Amino acid sequence: MNYSRTIRKGATLFFLLFLLVNFDTQAQDVQTQAIKFGRVLNLIENFYVDTTNINKLTETAITEILSTLDPHSVYITKDEVAEMNQPLEGNFEGIGISFNIFKDTLMVMTTIPGGPSELVGLRPGDRIVNVDGKGIVGVGLKNQQVFKLLRGDKGTKVNLLIIRKGESSLLDFTIVRDKIPIFSLDAAFLLNKETAYVKLNKFAATTITEYKDAMKALNAKARIKNLVLDLRGNGGGFLGAAYDLANQFLEDKKLIVYTEGTHSPRRDYYSTIRGDFTQGNLIVLIDEGSASASEIVSGAIQDWDRGVLIGRRSFGKGLVQQPFPLSDGSVIRLTTAHYYTPAGRNIQKPYKDDIKNYRNEYLKRYEKGEMFSKDSISFPDSMMVSTLNTKRKVYAGGGIMPDIFIPMDTSMYYRYFNNLVRKNVLFPFVVGYVDRNREILKSTYKSANDFKHTFHVTTEMMDELIQGGEKEGVKRDDESLKVSSVIIERQIRALISREIFDTGSYYEIMTEDDKEILKALDILSDQRAFDHYLNK
Repeated sequence: MNYSRTIRKGATLFFLLFLLVNFDTQAQDVQTQAIKFGRVLNLIENFYVDTTNINKLTETAITEILSTLDPHSVYITKDEVAEMNQPLEGNFEGIGISFNIFKDTLMVMTTIPGGPSELVGLRPGDRIVNVDGKGIVGVGLKNQQVFKLLRGDKGTKVNLLIIRKGESSLLDFTIVRDKIPIFSLDAAFLLNKETAYVKLNKFAATTITEYKDAMKALNAKARIKNLVLDLRGNGGGFLGAAYDLANQFLEDKKLIVYTEGTHSPRRDYYSTIRGDFTQGNLIVLIDEGSASASEIVSGAIQDWDRGVLIGRRSFGKGLVQQPFPLSDGSVIRLTTAHYYTPAGRNIQKPYKDDIKNYRNEYLKRYEKGEMFSKDSISFPDSMMVSTLNTKRKVYAGGGIMPDIFIPMDTSMYYRYFNNLVRKNVLFPFVVGYVDRNREILKSTYKSANDFKHTFHVTTEMMDELIQGGEKEGVKRDDESLKVSSVIIERQIRALISREIFDTGSYYEIMTEDDKEILKALDILSDQRAFDHYLNK
């Protein structure tokens, strides 16, 4: 029997065990356990009744070990590494389109300006029916399959056959793949003459550049005195990106965050003199989907009494993951430290007792009413700390509790709208409408602002949507329609605007009746009201 070969197959697990202990005191134990695991693999390979896959068994063991430590230490296979890094690195390599699978056909929705597809003349509305000689219509195409077909290394070519309205024959395109940017800034526009709105969906390598460029453009239009920073649903990303953003709002030498762990000495991150918005009124919007880097920024803003937080309690992820590459190209992201806010709050919510309950904590908030009433949230004295300037009491029990609570809206009268979305009726309706009317929309509405103020959803459009819903089992609900028609029409307008203009125009329409934004504007309209929340 080849013991050395089998033990080498257990080397990955040995390396993992090595990382999990203090080398000086427990190195011998690690070696003993690694030899023990190698022996187990050897016995399985040579004596188990059926054929086994030793590599898979090793990966399963690694995954199981990490799952017992905390909810965020994970094993990433070699194939998954590049795909998981792309969103935070700020780019991927491909042809540069956004798409939708509409009626089992791959439709181009937009082409990225300056990207490979735009350069060769691909247009929104084009149907891709063949990729590198392989037909893709009517085969039950899924998004992941599209990524595999169209993404690839920079400089490689992909051949497409296209159906285009007005053309009698298929069009042939050869596209050279290139680096395609992934943006972390969804929208940046003026809420009024003095107030800017910026929405970020993640904290990536390009976030601070996107933010600065957006603010520069807005300052060219108006004298910005107030900023509403929307971090709702922002699941986080790079610590460095969170630091860079918080640094824009705090004066020199203010602690932004610190990290500390059993094997990781405390490391402090201080602001510098580089901040460009250290004096204006700042409001940060957060909710249960705001995590990690979002909580670093909002925690620093709250602890220094720099701005007002509006929304609901954030997710509560305050664990630092460090990537460790393994011998076969795979990686483990191992939790090495905790994040702490400037006032010493541990952002991480509890997980030691039961990781399964940790993952279901969102549902527990929902069940006990925390999403709907501030009175359902209890704050024991042991879970309170004082802010650093005005000594206000703030929550320290995991996650960031905003200064102003806004309940989740779950009105029963929105049930019809929710059913249309759940049954995937609304978005395909919009895609179909834009596909039929793209040229008319483009020629009629010269700008997103023009569209926002002059386009109206017609009775005929609503009737078509309702009929489409009934085909999918969503019965007409006149009682619900009386109220939900408002949000349905707004959603239709916003989605159409996004398809013919950009993502920012979608949010300009969707924020028209946004409760958190309306509250922000109400506070910002009265400096005394704004100051009250920073001193109460």
